Amino acid sequence: MSPRIASARPAAAPAGRSVARHGWPPALAAVVAALVAMAVVAAVGLWAAGASDLPKGAFLPVVLATVVTAVGGTVELSGNAGDLARTNAGLTVVPLSVTLVGALTVAGGFLRPLRHRAVAGARELAGWAARIAALWVLALLGFALGARHTFALDVGSGTLSDLTGLLDASPRVGFTTDVPLTVVLGLLWLAGILLLALLVSPGAPLPGRLLRFQASVRPAAYAMVVLLLSYVGLALVAALVVMVTRGHGRETLAVVLLGLPNLAWLALTLGLGATWHGRIDGPFGLPVPHVLAEVLRTPDVSTLNLRTITAHDGRWWWLAGVAAVLLLAVAFLMAVRSPARIRPWQHALHLAIALALTMPTLCLTGRISAHYGLSLLGIGDLGGNLSGQLLLDPELWTAVGLGALWGLVAGFLGALPARPVHRPGEVTPA
Repeated sequence: MSPRIASARPAAAPAGRSVARHGWPPALAAVVAALVAMAVVAAVGLWAAGASDLPKGAFLPVVLATVVTAVGGTVELSGNAGDLARTNAGLTVVPLSVTLVGALTVAGGFLRPLRHRAVAGARELAGWAARIAALWVLALLGFALGARHTFALDVGSGTLSDLTGLLDASPRVGFTTDVPLTVVLGLLWLAGILLLALLVSPGAPLPGRLLRFQASVRPAAYAMVVLLLSYVGLALVAALVVMVTRGHGRETLAVVLLGLPNLAWLALTLGLGATWHGRIDGPFGLPVPHVLAEVLRTPDVSTLNLRTITAHDGRWWWLAGVAAVLLLAVAFLMAVRSPARIRPWQHALHLAIALALTMPTLCLTGRISAHYGLSLLGIGDLGGNLSGQLLLDPELWTAVGLGALWGLVAGFLGALPARPVHRPGEVTPA
């Protein structure tokens, strides 16, 4: 072997060098960076949404509660309005902008010590993940315990105000967290992110027994991540255009920092033909295009899909066109990143499975349910600005089936133009 060829090879890692030698500081840095990034995004987004006007001492608990819900935790609402009245409230929503920032940050911190490694043992990877998980639990406990507060609702002036004062029924609504459930769900969220990071990153090491699966799993997982981030990127461009052309800068910033992926991935599911059921009632609103709000603001629960949207405005068929173009693009990308020996029908199967698994994730994290109301003397909600309902719920299994069907078609068609493309690492015959 010539000295020039020998020197061109990367130096082998020192014997015994492993993730375990890095100890706890990198794990602490990964957890702190993720939680700080999430808290900053949540705080700025809530400020833009007007949460800075909340009563004194309420802003920080609301920020902590937002981070908790972003990682799968649960926030429970409670109400009190004296002996002769009651308040009731419920809220289920995931601020996916905060979730996305946390996922990217903690995944980056997890993968950083693993770079430049070809293979890592399962015990080594589990130990490294366990360090991050232990610190994550401690931090999540602190966030969950701090995410609690009680608000007094303003009933305005007039007869209702006099009545609530006379009956000592001033309404109050508070929130707290289910700490054990939050820790469990937060750990499951973290485990999913770390597993996805290993699947997506081409430079991350895998245990030797799993190497045979990387040719089929990694390109498909990477294609799904690119698809989701592409939709978020397009939604961000649209939000910036709206901010520049129509104003509403603070409101648009709130949407970007709290719920941009919620809207982007809702558009993806609608473009693939999925159906949602929803309703907007009372003072509630959704930061969605006007046509979607029109479909949902009805006396009863309404159906939201391409058919109902285009019945209001036929131009919205572009949702299906964007979905088709981006799916074909990521199918081509998946095929290019796969070994040349994999056939088009296999690419179709891989993308169908990946998209079928992605759709329930988008549907379950995109659900919204909110309700609040005040009743006196056992008489239901008093209406006006003291009651409202917001609902958005998917047809889950229909979405899964449509994802599999789109994946089969796009995976096969996207693989055809990729067949003559040279793959990295391939040896071209002389």
